[in-house]
Amino acid sequence: MEKRIGTAPTLVYPESDGEPMAETGRHVRLLLDMIETIDWHFRDVPDVHVCGNMFLYYEEGNPRKVISPDVFMVRGVSKKDLRTYKTWEQQPYLDFVLELASPSTYTKDFNEKKTIYEKILRVKEYYIYDPYGEIHPYFVGFRLVGDAYEEITFVDGRLPSETLGLELGERAGVLRLYDPVKGTWFGPGREHAAEAETRASDAENRASDAENRASEEARARREAEAELEKLREALERLQSSE
Repeated sequence: MEKRIGTAPTLVYPESDGEPMAETGRHVRLLLDMIETIDWHFRDVPDVHVCGNMFLYYEEGNPRKVISPDVFMVRGVSKKDLRTYKTWEQQPYLDFVLELASPSTYTKDFNEKKTIYEKILRVKEYYIYDPYGEIHPYFVGFRLVGDAYEEITFVDGRLPSETLGLELGERAGVLRLYDPVKGTWFGPGREHAAEAETRASDAENRASDAENRASEEARARREAEAELEKLREALERLQSSE
């Protein structure tokens, strides 16, 4: 009997587990907003990859060794789209991770994920934030010092990020990024557009006010000149009658 030689099965690293991107609409919006904002901040810096909600495999040959950070940033990786992140093909260590927590995930975020980020992926900074504020602490950050995480201290109500060069804080009750050097907040594109529209509207209003003031000043000047002309005519009549 002829012996058949089969091919070895191909090892598959799934791109999705079919689960929703995040628990609630607020989680989804914040996840997308933070990716967009951080990506925009590093738009002119080459080899800074910003992504999230992506399967990240950290042991070659073992698809079970997988984690999916909500938001992450890593230097040394191109900006091209990746379907999955494999640490043996890309940069093995991450710079920044943000997890958007909830009562159903905080135990995993503070234990299992924290251990993986600290001991395996060597994430320089790890932040946990609950958009609803239902867990305690609902907003916390850790920085890798040596081989272990140390909690980051709040400064003016914000957590400074050395990897981003920005600060994470709440603006109107929503997590946003703050530039302490420029003293400005960063938000997603729609907020930039809204702020630009507001500035344009304010400039238009100022221009309109200036135009109104100029028109009023011109009217007052014409009235003053007309009054002065009347006085001159009256004076001339008085002089001619003498």
